[in-house]
Amino acid sequence: MKTIRIFLVDDHKMIRDGIKFYLDEDERFEIVGEANNGQEALSMINKNSNFDVLVTDIVMPSMDGIELVKNLIQGATIEFKILALTMLSETQHIKKMLNYGIQGYILKSSGEEEIKRAITEVAAGNTYYSQEVTTIIMNNLRGDKSRGSRMALDIPLTKREREVLHLIVKEYSNQEIADELFISVRTVDAHKRNLLEKTGAKNMAGLAVYALEKRLFDDI
Repeated sequence: MKTIRIFLVDDHKMIRDGIKFYLDEDERFEIVGEANNGQEALSMINKNSNFDVLVTDIVMPSMDGIELVKNLIQGATIEFKILALTMLSETQHIKKMLNYGIQGYILKSSGEEEIKRAITEVAAGNTYYSQEVTTIIMNNLRGDKSRGSRMALDIPLTKREREVLHLIVKEYSNQEIADELFISVRTVDAHKRNLLEKTGAKNMAGLAVYALEKRLFDDI
């Protein structure tokens, strides 16, 4: 099994040491770099980005995680994946990071196994968002009464696309969606690609946010 190389950014040494404690004894992971803030991380990464996953805090001095990610993705194709790790449960920070297309977002309160699972999933090219993050987004959007009773759709979706999107929001896997709708997994993938293109979402979490913001379904 290939070792997952990790670059860790957090202004609290105690947090970095805690994550390293979780990972150091596990041969699947290797911490290859660390920084105290976004500015230091950006300087180091510009010189050497030979790692698989960037695990970064959000609120930091000098340059926060949002600005770090913004600087990294602007005008460049980065090879590594990004996992946001934060103590904040504030939706505006979560949504900003999602808008930049990061692959994962978990809270610092996550346990050892979830941190490892999140890093592994993100390194494999999948997305990982902790249940707490999903709940925060959904509760915030459900509670926003200023949006009106139901937003009009900006993008027309076909009946099948709406069915697929509904099951995505309900966290069905590709195989489960295929079984539910009596279609092939390849067709599910095609619908997902079309949904991403139509909505402008960068990942499955972005599609879920789109569905919630547009209030497409009564049971979410």
